[in-house]
Amino acid sequence: MTSRLPLPHPPPAPDPAGADQRGRVALVTGAGSGIGRACALALAEAGATVHVVDIAREPAREVAAAIGGRAHVVDLADPAAISALPTRVDILVNSAGLQHVAPITEFPPERFALIQQVMVTAPFLLLRHLLPHMYAGGWGRVVNISSVHGLRASAYKSAYVAAKHALEGLSKVAAIEAATHGVTSNCVSPGYVRTPLVEGQVQDQAAAHGVSPEDVLSDVLLARSPIKRLIEPEEVAAAVLWLCGPHTGYVTGTSISLDGGWGAN
Repeated sequence: MTSRLPLPHPPPAPDPAGADQRGRVALVTGAGSGIGRACALALAEAGATVHVVDIAREPAREVAAAIGGRAHVVDLADPAAISALPTRVDILVNSAGLQHVAPITEFPPERFALIQQVMVTAPFLLLRHLLPHMYAGGWGRVVNISSVHGLRASAYKSAYVAAKHALEGLSKVAAIEAATHGVTSNCVSPGYVRTPLVEGQVQDQAAAHGVSPEDVLSDVLLARSPIKRLIEPEEVAAAVLWLCGPHTGYVTGTSISLDGGWGAN
């Protein structure tokens, strides 16, 4: 007769409405717009109390007011500002980012350094700041908003590609270290998302090349994507919310691609 190992806990009941985050506290960076805003809204809708972190004062305050959260106007390039953020946080979503497009030979070194500071060093400092509370509670979720450019490269985006690749690696290290504490760490890696950052790129390239924004989308941004549309911020936020739910405690150290099939080419 073979013995069966006992389950340490009964499996969670299905939750078709999505993750129930009542009683949880989340901190979302870049939450004043784009993906970060969508994540803050989704987590608040699920019941979480959300700290809205953004460098832009009014957008941060508007989002916080809309969801009953708390706004923190923070420059993530400033380590002292990060250390002043709350520590009693159960869910960390690293979403803040910026972009600069130029050949390596013309890329401003100070801009390269700033992008690494905001998109790599700040997530590291936030992990260092928040993991002790998650460890103490025996539960936590870290979701890093990476990109298809965390897995693949494009010309003229050396800083962004380097930062997203580094974020993927940092997320995996966090997953290994945090596993015994009930904390997971994952990346969500979308293709081009309909955000102010991407819409600005479309307009800039259209003006630079004398073509329509539609042509920039189809011939440049979406050239390698079988699905010929931008992904919406709400779609990315849905994946983030799923990773914070009751059925994903065994999902860690991975990257969920939302790239419209780009990686299949």
